[in-house]
Amino acid sequence: MTFTQLAVVVLIGLLGPALALPRRWHLPVVLGELIAGIVIGRTGFGYLDSTDPTFTFLADIGFALVMFVAGTHVPVRDPALRPALRRGLARAVAVGLLAVLGGWLAALAFGVPHAALYAVLLASSSAALILPIVDSIGLVGPQVLGLLPQIAVADSACIVALPLVIDPHHALRAAGGAVAVIAAAIVAYLGLRHLERNGVRRRVHAVSESRLFAVELRVQLVILFTLAALAVRTHVSIMLAGFALGLAVTAIGEPRRLAKQLFALTEGFFGPLFFIWLGASLDLRDFGTHPGMIGLGIALGVGAALTHVIGGRLLGQPVPLGLLAAAQLGVPVAAATVGTQLGVLRAGEASALMLGALVTIALAVVGGGVAARSGMVR
Repeated sequence: MTFTQLAVVVLIGLLGPALALPRRWHLPVVLGELIAGIVIGRTGFGYLDSTDPTFTFLADIGFALVMFVAGTHVPVRDPALRPALRRGLARAVAVGLLAVLGGWLAALAFGVPHAALYAVLLASSSAALILPIVDSIGLVGPQVLGLLPQIAVADSACIVALPLVIDPHHALRAAGGAVAVIAAAIVAYLGLRHLERNGVRRRVHAVSESRLFAVELRVQLVILFTLAALAVRTHVSIMLAGFALGLAVTAIGEPRRLAKQLFALTEGFFGPLFFIWLGASLDLRDFGTHPGMIGLGIALGVGAALTHVIGGRLLGQPVPLGLLAAAQLGVPVAAATVGTQLGVLRAGEASALMLGALVTIALAVVGGGVAARSGMVR
């Protein structure tokens, strides 16, 4: 990757804010970034190569930071989160049960023996995608608060479950890696809490602020990258490392200065780069040679939306938030990538998985806009 290409990435990333600028549209910033990536990536002009090692590594940093920031946005210290956690967990379980039925029906209808994989896809939610949408639109309220643990549980569970259904021979390795990352995040939480309680963090903060050292940001990045390295080494998603550390930091209490620094670092560069990379990695041209997979992709996308809407409505969730909860990206990307590498997917099936994800994103944007217009905003 060259500096010219990097400049182009930053430039086209401005499409995100440009589309999100009209408030009446209620469009998330990430939508324009994904579209920009699709246009100049594999599907469009092919200017950006998503397999470039440098581009991929920068995108991984962005993914970790996006999930870190997403985790810090979960109000774990809010007393109202405890009942919301119970509701969110119950909704995630209800959606998961419905997804099992939906996955079996999709596999039966299209004659593809991947019912378990489709069930995981239908049940998944993308915290990296949904939480930025919620934040950019400004959705608030008890129902929105209940949405946060729901998507966190669904996202984490499906990331852990994906190796079980697509590569069962390494299921124990993936489960062990997830346990290792979570345990390391707990250790980080205990260490940071100790520094907070004995006043060390406040003294360091005072010196760092007066001398412009940004020590807290550096420390958090060291921990984040260490957890990400552990995740890569143990073959689990970087998503888990970033989100777990974000929860740990917000449980202790994130300093306002650190929050601003993380926002600038993530939203100013690494976050847009990650979403552009995701868009550039999609190859929607496969449908030209395998048109039958278009129906499978649409069925998976609509099925995921129906699964989340019905599961949410059974426990009192508004339909717009059900549509928003159905948005998925990381799990389909991982399924398409790993499935292609292992040779377990049929021709065109990887593109069908990604088409399904794009359908859920489109429906989630609609759901977010309806929720905003119904008054669930600041």
